[in-house]
Amino acid sequence: MPDRLLAAVADVAADAGRVAMASFGGGYRRWEKEPGHPVCEVDLAVDAMIRARLAAIDPEAGWLSEETVDNAERLMGVRTWVVDPIDGTRDYIRGRAGWSVSIALVEGGTVILGVLDAPVRGERWAAARGQGATRNGVPLRAGDRVALPGARTPADALPRADRDLTLVDKPNSIALRIAMVAADEADLVATLRWGHEWDIAAAALIAQEAGAVVTDGFGDPLRYNSTKGEAFGCIAAAPGIHAAATARLRDRAVAAAVR
Repeated sequence: MPDRLLAAVADVAADAGRVAMASFGGGYRRWEKEPGHPVCEVDLAVDAMIRARLAAIDPEAGWLSEETVDNAERLMGVRTWVVDPIDGTRDYIRGRAGWSVSIALVEGGTVILGVLDAPVRGERWAAARGQGATRNGVPLRAGDRVALPGARTPADALPRADRDLTLVDKPNSIALRIAMVAADEADLVATLRWGHEWDIAAAALIAQEAGAVVTDGFGDPLRYNSTKGEAFGCIAAAPGIHAAATARLRDRAVAAAVR
């Protein structure tokens, strides 16, 4: 993949971050799409800006975004942009730093490019398949932990069965939590629920290119641009503990996947 494509998408993410920052702190309308799922008019403005910019970069690519009504036409193309204009809207609305702009490019069900821009944190993450991952231009490498007990996980609290793990700071953005594994600031991030591809696509590639293992909640490979644009769970971990984490969570995953 040409470096200029990754640079162009990173520029779009950075500009989107600047648009979001212009309203950061308040003064915009907000509401709930459904209980517990906040959205604000800045989400929509950033979404429209990103879509226009990316369409100029690759007009043939489809579009899957949290803030756009889905269209099955994306399933017919070779490539699809998978976007969350503000991942971690709850932190954005609260004036906290744990949100990011997330952009991924998917080809043949696989993420080939991923970018996160977290302007409050001063972090710009980028990866292209087979070319490694960086934060602010510095190459990333996931940790080498081999024992699950003591593994660092960004969470507010832990279930009783997982109290042998170590809590670390948790941004609201799931993308940033996965990126922490890429940066060796966390060893394990696990979600066991049905979620949307736009939440994880870019960050999953960043973590994988840094040497982490990223799968769905059952430990199986993730595929993107699916019919519903959803996946069950995500387990991102240092390579030495992914198998142990998946084994520990398997029964819980089976129970949670039923809907």
